[in-house]
Amino acid sequence: MVTAATDIPRTELVYRHAMLVRLTHWVNALCLLILLLSGLQIFNAHPTLYLGSKSEPSAAILSMDAVQRDNGSYVGVTTIGSHSFDTTGVFGLSTGPSGRLEARGFPDWITIPSYRDLATGRRWHFFFAWLLVFNGLAYLIYAFFSGHVRRDLAPTKGEFRTIGHSISEHARFHFPKGEEAKRYNVLQKLAYLAVIFGLLPLVFLTGLTMSPGMDAAFPALLDIFGGRQSARTIHFLCALGLTLFFIVHIVMVFASGAFNNIRSMITGRYAITPDDQPSRGEAA
Repeated sequence: MVTAATDIPRTELVYRHAMLVRLTHWVNALCLLILLLSGLQIFNAHPTLYLGSKSEPSAAILSMDAVQRDNGSYVGVTTIGSHSFDTTGVFGLSTGPSGRLEARGFPDWITIPSYRDLATGRRWHFFFAWLLVFNGLAYLIYAFFSGHVRRDLAPTKGEFRTIGHSISEHARFHFPKGEEAKRYNVLQKLAYLAVIFGLLPLVFLTGLTMSPGMDAAFPALLDIFGGRQSARTIHFLCALGLTLFFIVHIVMVFASGAFNNIRSMITGRYAITPDDQPSRGEAA
């Protein structure tokens, strides 16, 4: 029996990611992961955030503490503004490497190193911060001179009008097919631009602002961010934004086809589903 050609699943392999884009993507992923985990180790040295130039306890906007109860036991408490929450076991008070409860902002399993060591955490953080900077500069130089920003990342006027539709499609896990799948959709473009030209520069500049040496060389940094404590808070919030981006990114990678997406970021080749066939996430 001969199978009709129309019954055979048809896919088209397209070259979607250049080698330098793929290389910098994986270096960025490694750097950001280690920066997050080592950054939480640094944060644990003083798990409180403020605005302004001074660390005044009465002006704290976020804190993670171990608070002693009347009966002598301790509870982990996270305070955001004037609201406090019992976060025992996660924030403020959690089980340490020894297996005993310890007063610490974030738990040991999510920090580098897992034990208390501010100096080591800083060494990891600073090394991978500069690696991220140089890797990012290599990407930006390529992106501008190759036309990658203009061709692949800059949204068109027509695409802005499709934002609502794109959000609806993604919420239902309906993903582009055919010609539309050969380029980033408007949500991807806006998210990548926000990270590349918003969150990452802010993380870098606020990181410099927290350094007394850099403040002495560039005192305008303190004026720009409203003081070292404000810079630390902005740095933390940007790291949170990058973490949320990473989580959404991973969810979308798996929802739209993990093998296809990961292969494209390793080999550059991405398989396109024709318009007349259901894509992953849609009912057949």
